[in-house]
Parts: sequence; C-alpha cells; structure tokens
Amino acid sequence: MGKNCLVTTLLWLLLLVLFQTPKYINASFICYGDFFDVNYGLSRDRLFSSLPSNVITNGGFYNASFGRDSKNSRVYVVALCRRGYEDQACKTCLEHVIDDTKPNCRRKESYSWVTHQPDDVSCSIRYTNRSTFGKLELTPVVINANPDNLDPSISKNMTMFNKEWIAMANRTLEAASTADTSSVLKYYNATRTEFTQIPDVYALMQCTPDLSQGDCTRCLRDCVNEFLQSQYWGRKGAGISRPSCYFRWDLYSFYKAFENVERVHALPPPPPPPQVSSNKLNCERDKTSFQGSNIAIIVVPVVINLFIFVVLVVSWKKRSSHTRFKDAFDSTDGQSMLRFDLQMIISATNNFSHMLGQGGFGSVYKGVLENGQEIAVKRLTKDSGQGDKEFKNEVLLLTRLQHRNLVKLLGFCNEKDEEILVYEFVPNSSLDHFIFDEDKRRILTWDVRYTIIEGVAKGLQYLHEDSQLRIIHRDLKASNILLDAEMNPKVADFGMARLFNKDETRGLTSRVVGTFGYMAPEYERYGQFSAKSDVYSFGVMLLEMICGKSNKNSEKEEDEDEEDFPAFVWKRWNEGRYEEIIDPLAAPSNNISINEVVKLIHIGLLCVQEDVSKRPSISSIIFWLGRHANTTMPVPTPVVFHTRPSLSLSPSPSQSPSPTPSSSL
Repeated sequence: MGKNCLVTTLLWLLLLVLFQTPKYINASFICYGDFFDVNYGLSRDRLFSSLPSNVITNGGFYNASFGRDSKNSRVYVVALCRRGYEDQACKTCLEHVIDDTKPNCRRKESYSWVTHQPDDVSCSIRYTNRSTFGKLELTPVVINANPDNLDPSISKNMTMFNKEWIAMANRTLEAASTADTSSVLKYYNATRTEFTQIPDVYALMQCTPDLSQGDCTRCLRDCVNEFLQSQYWGRKGAGISRPSCYFRWDLYSFYKAFENVERVHALPPPPPPPQVSSNKLNCERDKTSFQGSNIAIIVVPVVINLFIFVVLVVSWKKRSSHTRFKDAFDSTDGQSMLRFDLQMIISATNNFSHMLGQGGFGSVYKGVLENGQEIAVKRLTKDSGQGDKEFKNEVLLLTRLQHRNLVKLLGFCNEKDEEILVYEFVPNSSLDHFIFDEDKRRILTWDVRYTIIEGVAKGLQYLHEDSQLRIIHRDLKASNILLDAEMNPKVADFGMARLFNKDETRGLTSRVVGTFGYMAPEYERYGQFSAKSDVYSFGVMLLEMICGKSNKNSEKEEDEDEEDFPAFVWKRWNEGRYEEIIDPLAAPSNNISINEVVKLIHIGLLCVQEDVSKRPSISSIIFWLGRHANTTMPVPTPVVFHTRPSLSLSPSPSQSPSPTPSSSL
C-alpha cells in the first residue's frame, strides 16, 4: 500500500512538472517559452553580437530579426535604453543583459528591464520567436519588490500615503504615456515627489516606442494596478515589468535617472479660502454695469456674425483652391484617400526638422501624428521635374494597391504651393544603404538576401499580374526598395509607374525616365517598355545583392576593355569563377547552400538578357526561387549590352546631384 502511494505521488509530481508553464525568473531577466534548438540559439547570439552598437547607432531603440521561418530559427529582438542615456552607459547596460541572458536562458522568449549591476542605467532587451513589433504584450508580468516594509510611522497612516502614492503614479503615468516626438524614446518619464512623511519618492516609467499612446497608457496602468493589488503593497519600493513597459518606484534614486529632476509635492496645496464679498450696495457701480450690459447686448451679436461671415469666406476660398485636385483624386474610380492638412504635417514633422534623405524630386522627413503613428513625409521640391502629373500618378496608383511588399501611401497634401506625400514609416532604410556599405552588408546574410529577393519578386508579381491593374514600375532599383523592421522589402516610388489595361502588354514613350544601369536596353534606346523591362531591372538588383557592389562599380581587369555590370557577372559565371561574383562579406548560412546562390546568379542573368522574349516572366522567377523547384532553367545568352547615356533620358531622383532618398520614402 505504501509503495503504491509513493508511486502515485511521484506520478503526480511528474505531471506537474510536464504541464506547468515553463518559466525561469532571474533577478535581471525572465526566460520563458519552449526550449530552443541549435539554429535558434545561433540566430539569437548573432543578433546579440551587434545589438549594443546598433541601439546606439539608431538613437537608443533598435529592432531586427534573423534566421529563416522555414527552419523555425528566426529570432526577433527589440532593444532600447532610457531617454537621456550616454552612449557608453547604454552600451554597457545592454552588454550586461546579454551576458546574463546568453548562458542562462535556453528558451525561445526572454525580456529584461534591469541588470545585476547597481550602476547601470535602465535598458531593455527582448527576444521572441514571433514578431511583436507594434503589438501590446502584457504577459508575463514580474514584480521585484523591496524586501523591507515601510516604517511603522508611515504604515500607521496608510490613508494619506495611499493618496500621495496614487497621485504620484498618475502624474508619472500621464507624462510617460504622452508621446514626446522629439525623441525616438518617446514614452518615458522620471519623477521625484515629496510625501508628507517621506522627503523623496522616486518613480520611473517607460514603454517601448513602437506602441501607440493608448497601448502605452494601458500597459503602465496595469503595472500600477498589479502592484496595488499584490502582496507587496506596503513595501519600500518595487519594479513591475511587462514585455511592453516598465514601472519602478523607490525611496532612493536609481539608474542615474533623477539628476535633473525637480521635486514636486505629491498633492496640490489646498485652495485659499474664498473672500467674503461686501453686502454694501454701490448704486453708481450698478448704474454703470447696467449701461455696460446694454452695450454688450448690442455689440456682441454683431461681432459674432461678422466673425462667422469671415470664416465662411476663407473656407470657401480654400475649398475652391482644392477643387481641381479633389476631383482628380476622388472621382476617377471612386477610391478615397486621406488628405492631410498642411498645418498637421508641419506639426507632425516639427516644421520639417528631421530629414531622412534628399533626392532629385524633393526631401523625405520623419514625422509623428497625434495618435503616435510614425510617418515618412515626401515634400516635393518646386520645379523639381515631378509635376502635377507624376504627383497625381503616384497617389492614384498607390490608392488602389495593397500588398505587404509595396510601401503604403497614407495620404497626401496639396495645399497652397505644397505637394506632399505621406507614407508609412519604414525604419530600416533602403536596400542600397545596406548592400553598398561594407559594414552594414555583413548584416545581410544569405537568408536575409534570399528573403529580400523573394519579397521584391512577389511585389512585382502583384503589380504585373495579380492586382486589379497592370502596372510597370519603370524605376526599380536598390534605393527604391525599403526594408521594414524585420528586413522585409517594400517596393517604393511610383512616380514613374505606368498603368496598362489588362489586354495591353507593352508601351512606347518619347520621354524615357529611369536610372542608368537599371534600364533595359530596348527602353533606353527606343523608349519601349513592358513588364520585361521591370524584370531586367530586377535582375540587375538581384546581381547587385549577390555581388555586394553597385552596377556602376563593376571591376576592371587588366588588359581587358571596360565591362558593364551584367557582362562582368556573365563572363565569370560562364567560366565557373563564382568566387569572383559572390560577396565575400555575406555571412554563411545553414539554410542557403552555395548551389542556391549560384542558382540566384543564373536567374539574374536570365533577367538581364538583351532579347526581351528570352527574359522570364516574374511568375517563372518566383517558381524558380521556390526551394521545391528543381526544374531545369534555360541557359542565359551572352550579355553584350553596354549602358550608355541617352540624350532623350529624363532625370529620375537617383540622377540628381543630391543623394538618393533614405529609408522612409
């Protein structure tokens, strides 16, 4: 009997171990989720290796991902420091979190808002096996409370302490959850408060800046309520952590966050007693007041009517000045598009103060709307060459296009003499900022490059075949491929795009637009364009990603004539000299073999063939890019075309003396 009882007990203990939620809590981090395999661990550690420097480079907040979805090895990471950090202090804090986490956490999710080191500033690292960017995450929650209770003299009068503590928490929360658009770390506040019985109470709150203002408020409010309702109420301080936010209060300063914080009273002073008015009547004053009242009764309605009349006249003039554009955008096919008020854009961009980049057609600025949404604002330069036609063209096309690999147009503004396009903000810059930069190029592993190539191809397939329209982009290039927080590509800049009917396959123009090196030969020479013109540009971009160099900087060998970029690649591919083509800085991958990289070169060379009929369709390219596709591909013909400037070529943004626009067009 005793033996059976022991066996039953052991079985119950085993079941409890097996079915409980796996979670490991350390003083500086929480580790939870399933155990990860070797590939997942390598992806995580690869992100960790450059994380501190990337956080500093990006203004205190950074998010990225690494690995392949197909192998369940993709890791997503978000990291930040508190506002007002010093570079080295932030870097040191993040390094301490990494040193704590790497050897001690073997699970797929972890987050931290603190470290073991008492002199560290506040910083945070979170990694997961799914994208959490822009999503409110409230669990798991951790409370690290001070082990000591409040002094007995305070606990005897907890009613007053409660009122003062709640007032302090509300004041800190309101300031922290109000987005400060002057900083990347927009949700943060630190307060120093004087209580009746305590000279200084310190509090700090922070949310991850990818949240909306409403989500930040909810997260911090839940932290406050969690502590109030917990067993730790009555302690001398505590830190309450959630994946998306953090709240700490104590009776001493911490994280070097209170050096310039002024002390305030917990509760406002009571209002002064009301003054007693005299009961003595003043007949002369009453008479004057009566006369003044009669005048006010006559004058006020006149002023109000005049004001209303002026407002109506001004509004009518503004509306009439916009009528032409409203008709152009709204009546074409019934599609609606948000028109932004100029003053709203000026406010969101802080009077166009945060420039992201500049090109031939204008400048791109970062902005934040009142609801906390980040935006990219393209302000067209007067007389830039992108006139009303191109402006309306981009608005009309992007209004009707929705795809994860196309940049999203949120709205426009054509007020006074301004022409402005408002896009979603894409944080990771454009492809050319990575592929042509020796340091950043190392981030583009073969996994990431393959994902980008596939994404661009799917975006083109949507434009050419799957959308309700048939659209030729005509200016596809590395600087027009934007990368989001997870390094997914988004095709941008549709000012030069052309709309076709479903039964049309090609067009002809006398005004050739585009960028040397990316333009197909038939388009540059004769103005003929089709979907195969975009395929040519895609092929050039693909080969640039394989080589890690611009098509304008192909190598020149001794005793050889100058080669243009496609010819440079074709010659070495034909001779089997793949190592001279493949970027030596691309990190090796367990998921992408050398044969698959060679296959990418093969696809790129098929795309840049001079004979239009021999170029593959974008559907064929996507089929070949599929890992299951073992079909034999055609042999590419020799590349003989050399790009030369044409007199009929019209400028595009990349041909301007100004640099190409940065990340967030």
